[in-house]
Amino acid sequence: MRAHKVLHVTLFTLAFAVAALGAVMAQESAQEQAAAPSANEFEGTAMLGLGRYFYLPAARGYDIYVQGQIQGQDAAFLNGKEVRVKGAMYKEEPSVFVADTIEVKNAAGQYETVFTRTEEVKLENHLRTHDRVDFPALAITRVDKSDDWEGKERAKVYGKLVGTTIVVSDEKGKEIGKILVDSITEFANYYIKKLNLFDKFWFYLNIKDTVDLKVRRKTRELFHADVLFAGLY
Repeated sequence: MRAHKVLHVTLFTLAFAVAALGAVMAQESAQEQAAAPSANEFEGTAMLGLGRYFYLPAARGYDIYVQGQIQGQDAAFLNGKEVRVKGAMYKEEPSVFVADTIEVKNAAGQYETVFTRTEEVKLENHLRTHDRVDFPALAITRVDKSDDWEGKERAKVYGKLVGTTIVVSDEKGKEIGKILVDSITEFANYYIKKLNLFDKFWFYLNIKDTVDLKVRRKTRELFHADVLFAGLY
């Protein structure tokens, strides 16, 4: 009988402890949710500002887009500054967060508004995610085999940006040739900065004129192209 009572008390105590733990966890969860920032507001140190884009680690998965100027300057003005951004995801491009207002923390620790959007959003020179599937991967094999790229208006190629050329190599790391970069969009430049920890990545290209065969054989320069985007895949 005594053992039965002890077992009953033990089970009751265990059940009470579990219930108490559950209540504490629920309370902590509620507190975390209350403290969590809104999906329409992010705060932290701005990085990689270029043109109309900048990166904020707190807004993971987003590229923050600024339609307009920030006190007469582009997004580079925000680099290294503590900022608070309010806005919304761009419906037509889920990876873009459009800033409606941007505040910067001053020396006194107070936020001051430095940008308020007054213009309609226009993603200029932006290669949308769903359009990237239209860029087949180029398999460049030889300098004199122009069929590898000719007839393809758009394609992506894996290589390394060296100055104003993209160096393409084979599986053993031996250079096959170079693509002459005529221009790089602001959006592509922004992503190249984001990928600065990587030596090689994919370049999304508008393919242009092929270099003359005699020049190709001498310089290994293959063709001209405009870079629209850069990414890891």
